[in-house]
Amino acid sequence: MAVDWALTAVFAALTLPCVLRLARLDYARLGHRVRHGDLAELLLLVAMVAMFSPVGGPIPAAGWQAVLVLTTGWFAVAWWRTRTCAHHALSAAAMLYMVTAMPHGGGDHGPWLTMATMDARLAVPLIAVVAAGYFVADAAWSGVLVVRGSAFAGADPGQASRTVCRTVMGAGMGYMLLASAL
Repeated sequence: MAVDWALTAVFAALTLPCVLRLARLDYARLGHRVRHGDLAELLLLVAMVAMFSPVGGPIPAAGWQAVLVLTTGWFAVAWWRTRTCAHHALSAAAMLYMVTAMPHGGGDHGPWLTMATMDARLAVPLIAVVAAGYFVADAAWSGVLVVRGSAFAGADPGQASRTVCRTVMGAGMGYMLLASAL
């Protein structure tokens, strides 16, 4: 339970850089894809907080499914049209899988979304393991960029926080997928 609360706090803290980047309103220079990525990151962080929190989130699982279907669809179309945003589409699809594949039979926590008290594995754990492999590899690569300083060399000052958030989010997604699959 302590790990769940710690991860809840980490992901809640990561929402601050997202909100600050969105509040800067410098997307005229950066482009709409960066804004859409920042919005997706904020949405996925809030979903991670809800999933890790031992008390669950204020939105029922069906609500998250609807939001994640729309997010996955939005970024899948963006990827199809521009060959960008694939990571956000995969992230939203993986979270949609977790919300949909988690057992809903027990009435322990009602319709609320929480994986902290889940005592059964996700349906089709192989999907979770493959997705976890992607997110762990992506987190490792993003972490290398942070350590090397490559993320900080760009003209956009928000790029460093985006790369750090991507690293932590990837590691958290990998952990959550593996923990729920094994």
